[in-house]
Amino acid sequence: MTAQPTFAPLTVSAELTRTLLDAAVTASQAHGQASTIAVVDNAGVLKGFVRMDGAALLTVQIAQDKAYTAAAFGMATHQWHDLIKDDAPLAAGIVHTARLVVFGGGYPITVDGAVVGGLGVSGGHYSDDMQIATSALADAGHPS
Repeated sequence: MTAQPTFAPLTVSAELTRTLLDAAVTASQAHGQASTIAVVDNAGVLKGFVRMDGAALLTVQIAQDKAYTAAAFGMATHQWHDLIKDDAPLAAGIVHTARLVVFGGGYPITVDGAVVGGLGVSGGHYSDDMQIATSALADAGHPS
């Protein structure tokens, strides 16, 4: 039997990326928050990005890292806290992993059960970022 040499995973399209960015901007405005929104593809590479007027400079990298974390592990960033909080060696070590975010605002983008990318929102308290991201995903037809 010959091994399959390659495979082609699904990835987020430019059209869905634009839809998510627009939905997140609308949700941020409705929430009264200036946010930075990032969408990455299934490999964690930046696909689309918006820094709303008034969004803090620090949010630029945080939004991208939230999206990256969500795509890389296929789970929302806020789920990391519960995973590591009672595991001292993991909590002490994994939080030093570059680009890993362990608080809310990052969600995997899934299509038919496959992770095709990640969405990251940064601009307020992580609970606000979570509300904006989940609203954008739901409005785009990809609820978290």
